[in-house]
Amino acid sequence: MILFQYFCGCPNSSITLANLQSVMRKQHIPDDNLDIVEISSIEQAEREKFSGSPTILIDNIDIYTLEKPVSFSFACRVYNIQGQNTGVLPESFIESRMDEIQQRLREVT
Repeated sequence: MILFQYFCGCPNSSITLANLQSVMRKQHIPDDNLDIVEISSIEQAEREKFSGSPTILIDNIDIYTLEKPVSFSFACRVYNIQGQNTGVLPESFIESRMDEIQQRLREVT
């Protein structure tokens, strides 16, 4: 299951979501495997261990850190991709991390 978390007003969430959906189409992953969740309060962020907006989780593993979230942040998220700070996860990064997480999950089972 793929979980996309964001909060309203995040300037990077719509672009990152579009990139994620593009990768899903390329990999023939059905839309119903994607759950889009708006985080609307600090309490919800804490309860769901929201890492910031936008966040993509695959089977509860953060696509950026490759770990399960343990803390929370109700803020815009900044990523360092190839030495550049950005709030948007590019398609190439999403695709490679999705492949890496799926490989790890196959090795465990």
